[in-house]
Amino acid sequence: MCEPDKPVVQLQGITKRFPGVLANDQVDFDLYPGEIHALLGENGAGKSTLMKILYGFYRADAGTIRVNGKLAHIRSPRDARLLGIGMVFQGFTLIPAMTVAENVALFMAELPPVLRRKDLHRSITQASERYGLALNPGALVWQLSIGEQQRVELLKLLLAGARVLIFDEPTKVLVPHEVAALFHVFQSLKADGYSLIFITHKLREALTCADRITVMRQGRVVGTVRPQEVREETLLQMMFGERLAEISAKEKRKPGDPILELQGVWTKPVGTAPGLQNINLTVHAGEIVGVAGVSGNGQRELGDAILGLIRIVRGKKIFRGEDATRWPPRRLIQSGVAFVPEDPLSMAVVPWFSVLENLALLDLRGFSRFGGLGLDWRRVREFLNLGFSKLGLETVPERVRAANLSGGNLQRFTLVRELSRPYHLVVGLYPTRGLDVRSANAVRQAFLAAREEGKGVLLISEDLNELFALCDRIVVMLKGQIVGEFRPEEADLTEVGRVMTGAGVVHAP
Repeated sequence: MCEPDKPVVQLQGITKRFPGVLANDQVDFDLYPGEIHALLGENGAGKSTLMKILYGFYRADAGTIRVNGKLAHIRSPRDARLLGIGMVFQGFTLIPAMTVAENVALFMAELPPVLRRKDLHRSITQASERYGLALNPGALVWQLSIGEQQRVELLKLLLAGARVLIFDEPTKVLVPHEVAALFHVFQSLKADGYSLIFITHKLREALTCADRITVMRQGRVVGTVRPQEVREETLLQMMFGERLAEISAKEKRKPGDPILELQGVWTKPVGTAPGLQNINLTVHAGEIVGVAGVSGNGQRELGDAILGLIRIVRGKKIFRGEDATRWPPRRLIQSGVAFVPEDPLSMAVVPWFSVLENLALLDLRGFSRFGGLGLDWRRVREFLNLGFSKLGLETVPERVRAANLSGGNLQRFTLVRELSRPYHLVVGLYPTRGLDVRSANAVRQAFLAAREEGKGVLLISEDLNELFALCDRIVVMLKGQIVGEFRPEEADLTEVGRVMTGAGVVHAP
């Protein structure tokens, strides 16, 4: 056991290289017993890579790790767990068809020859009650919300004996009330002597829940501060080394002709996801229409129905005056629909292809040479650089596999690729979720620019402030239906929030 005034974990001189990128450059980091330490930085700053080295997911090229004062050789996650280190990743590792208890049992290193279900359930219930996790041991994982699944991941670590807990962007998938509940859990764990590392790019969350904040930029540590000693502006300066441009205010304008019309659209439910019910929605040229709602109320299904990924069983989808109800995704994309999905890794890229190779897939004929016998990689590279330059962002490493990009860099690449080709309508499903402040602002500016160019924009987001800042109209979805429509200049956040939760009355402009 480590003494209270000595680090439980020390990383010294950690260096890690991937093809084309130096992810960590001589990084020092420490964590004390009973401390919540936030690791803050923009997307691609090296935060997750550093913690994956501590957890044994990656091996460092140089540097040392000490745990409880002793030199540690962590070659795999199993080594880390034996040292009492656990990590909750952004992508959960649960088996949906199994119960909470069964998932926990699979993770525990030592189990008796005959596992008594009653004893396991008792342990889960006790830990759940102690730390406010509110889990039913017998519940099937596929029936749980995202927030509840995250609690199962944490419970696995606690019952496996982890005392150092790493959370990689844990609030990325949570709605506001779940974030508050998670931070309450953090404080309970801290009070019991657990040490927590909280990876984030969100300034207010770091300032709210952390005892110390270490800021990384371009693979290096810029500094470590205490929340009471700094303001948001200071952290922004540390993260980016420059002042951020403000989002330009949208000017009032008269929208043009309809780009997309959904007329009485219905779809079938899939699993626990609701089907769409009588959706009537129009997006005009030169207009940003926002879709608000608590996660899981049909927003993703709306995007999938527009793109043709799920079948419309009743109603019509009109795109630029043509009946597109039965059009396959390829035809919609070729006709000018740009799509930024919720999960780019599974829907927008080939994971084992490099960034450059994924971009080339956008237009193999256009990038080909020698009659299709080869590709003009210089043109592909120029196209990539120009796309990022238009958004005012640094280009992601072109030789890195898509699967090895950070979540934020992958999101940025997907957006750049989609907006770099001709389009009439862009559909964005949570396009700024998981992005740092600068990248999120760049995405918002890109949507405003699309609006000014006469494009139609459908923005699906859980960030009401974002929707109010950007949108000309906001519709609210609840249980697969549109239950309200607002104009931001005539409504307020509270009013929209009440309709989102089913507590308010429908308001039409």
